[in-house]
Amino acid sequence: MLFSKVLIPTLRETPADAEAISNILMLRAGYVRQLAAGLYIYLPLGLRVIEKINRILRDEMSAIGAQEIYLPVLHPAEIWQETGRWSEIGDEMFRLKDRSGRDMCLGMTHEEIMTWLVVREVRSYRDLPQIWYQIQTKLRDEARPKSGVLRTREFMMKDSYSFDVDEDSLERSYQLHADAYHKIFSRCGLKFYMVESDPGMMGGATAHEFMAPSPSGEDVVALCSSCAYAANIELALSTPKKMQVMDWEFEEVHTPEKRTVEEVSKFLKLGPEYFIKSLLIISDDGPVLALIRGDQELHEKKINRIIGRHRSAQKGEVKEILGVEAGFIGPMNHKLRIIADRCLKKGIYISGANKPHYHARGIIPEKHFSAEWHDIHIAKEGDLCQRCDAALKIERVIEIGNIFKLGTKYSVPMKALYLDEKGMENPIVMGSYGIGPARIAAAAIEQNNDKDGIIWPESIAPFDVEILPLNMKDAKTIEVAEKIYNDLKERGIEVLMDDRDERAGVKFKDADLIGIPTQIIIGEKNLKEDLVEIKDRKTKKTEKVRVMEAVKSLEMKY
Repeated sequence: MLFSKVLIPTLRETPADAEAISNILMLRAGYVRQLAAGLYIYLPLGLRVIEKINRILRDEMSAIGAQEIYLPVLHPAEIWQETGRWSEIGDEMFRLKDRSGRDMCLGMTHEEIMTWLVVREVRSYRDLPQIWYQIQTKLRDEARPKSGVLRTREFMMKDSYSFDVDEDSLERSYQLHADAYHKIFSRCGLKFYMVESDPGMMGGATAHEFMAPSPSGEDVVALCSSCAYAANIELALSTPKKMQVMDWEFEEVHTPEKRTVEEVSKFLKLGPEYFIKSLLIISDDGPVLALIRGDQELHEKKINRIIGRHRSAQKGEVKEILGVEAGFIGPMNHKLRIIADRCLKKGIYISGANKPHYHARGIIPEKHFSAEWHDIHIAKEGDLCQRCDAALKIERVIEIGNIFKLGTKYSVPMKALYLDEKGMENPIVMGSYGIGPARIAAAAIEQNNDKDGIIWPESIAPFDVEILPLNMKDAKTIEVAEKIYNDLKERGIEVLMDDRDERAGVKFKDADLIGIPTQIIIGEKNLKEDLVEIKDRKTKKTEKVRVMEAVKSLEMKY
């Protein structure tokens, strides 16, 4: 393709409202334009990248026997009502009525629609297993769309669904997808982790996410430095650093106007790990006292899984329910439900004495208070792995894919049944597997860029080669450029030629910004010696080769 014939509107300045490096570079290099919050237009270069990614997706889905179909993005409400998600999902779902007044929604995911289809097409165990997939538009009314194409209201997704006769068969389908995802992300040139995750609104018992490390990532994962343990911070388990066990006797200590762990630990000249934070929260079933170690933070989602919806108690509620001001709460002598973090089970601690301006020292769990024991703290850097006791690393990441064992969450309410060998009806066992092509593109940029622009992995670059004829007024330069251009095209190598009548500096800057892996630089000085320059965008290494050898050297590479 010729640069002058393609819409590549590069920008010299950084857009004011762009923060993530992938967003900045996609805008500056002319890959996308923003229509509105969370809505992006993919320009020719951007669409070529997405199509390259989708080609890889289709290759690897076909390799595991998946069949591509295409489902509507507009869904009747009654299908979502069968599973209860019509009412469970909040404002994230776009809802509307058609002209006859029928409730409809725009699909944010397709579990219900896939299940509706399997109900009508699968009758017997002989029809199973099945894997169906699509590459389709999804819509989600994000409250805070940001980071460019990483969090949008309209996005493309490859979502596949497996249908099996039992849990063992589901495990095989699940592993097929896990292996395929490893191949997909490796082929796309990404560094990534497969981590344990929370099934969330998808439901089911088991889920994993594929995460690409990036400082711009909105997710956080805990990674063991020794064993293979890796988990989203939403459910990551850890053991806080071990502490010395004190031999304190139980006593009350005067701590005037010292309420927080930080204030009391400084006052008593002790580390925060020797303290218990006593936090009163209000659930739908009543007040609950949550206990965590003083150097840890309460994990809202972990406690939510135990007690359901909840909120922090207000100061007046603390006084009314516990009879003590906030800041002096201790775990002793309360007649309400207490949930304590497991790391508190061993040790002797300090906490509020349940009276103003006093804390109690020498608190022994199970002697001075009883509790339900759960992991309810947020794993943090330096905590120990619960599997092998090695240190955990905390890293920011971009979610690029996920896999879920749905089980019978959708098949039971929607009556997706099959007849087994004995003629008995059984629910189909399902899995759901998603990948965001735009997220792959953004993650690739986050992981592959420099001060000059994007450095695309070869497999997903919009073109393989960019030809840079430096003087479009020189007949020899044009002749050589067109010869190399046509020869590369004949050999199936995707090539962009910058045929603009622009200064060499402009062409170099745009080429580095756009990030095509290989550049062929054709200048008058080198042509006098029958040479052209081949530059690797990633390493910036250049090599001078004879004009006749340029195409041959790139043919071997591509």
